[in-house]
Amino acid sequence: MSLIISVVGQKGGSGKSTLSRAIATCYASASWDVKIADLDINQSTSFTWLQRRINNSIEPIIAVEAFGSATQALKKSDDYDLFIFDGAPTASRTTTEICKSSDLIVIPTGLALDDLEPSVVLANNLSKEGIDKNKICFVFNRASGSELEYNEAKNYLDETPYFVIGGRIEDKPCYRQAMNEGKSVTEARYKQPREKADVVMQNLINRIEELTN
Repeated sequence: MSLIISVVGQKGGSGKSTLSRAIATCYASASWDVKIADLDINQSTSFTWLQRRINNSIEPIIAVEAFGSATQALKKSDDYDLFIFDGAPTASRTTTEICKSSDLIVIPTGLALDDLEPSVVLANNLSKEGIDKNKICFVFNRASGSELEYNEAKNYLDETPYFVIGGRIEDKPCYRQAMNEGKSVTEARYKQPREKADVVMQNLINRIEELTN
């Protein structure tokens, strides 16, 4: 049976694909057989990212496929060690469906209340659908700002019953450049931003291991 992770959001632009790609490359680098299920069939950004990755001969290669429905995607989940749902731009019944099948639900959020509040609403809605609160976690992504702003945002989420992954991925040109080249944020050119992304990913992996063990 494969490990299934859903990266979902209440609205577009939160960085679901950024996190999906980072998780995928981390596990694939450890010799896991990984697939990203891209549920944004209108844009399929993760699928086009894979094409750039292949064209630039970047390894490891990550399998990516666009799916029109969760049911269709889940039929293929057991063919891989890790199956990652890169969620549609906005929350829907499909979001609930994939989350019910997941070992971990990742909700990316920025630091502003305009990001935090919808993220908490989504987590609450998933919980009301019967999804275990322990499986839901927040990850700070595109979270540029001062340490004070970051700490205030973290304190806000700490008041919820959901897990908050330590660290943050900021909005940096080198991250955008990495993804333009078919890389993930953990494969960025410069050491310091790469290491900051690594911290977030390691904390997320630690959370997965806590839940699955």
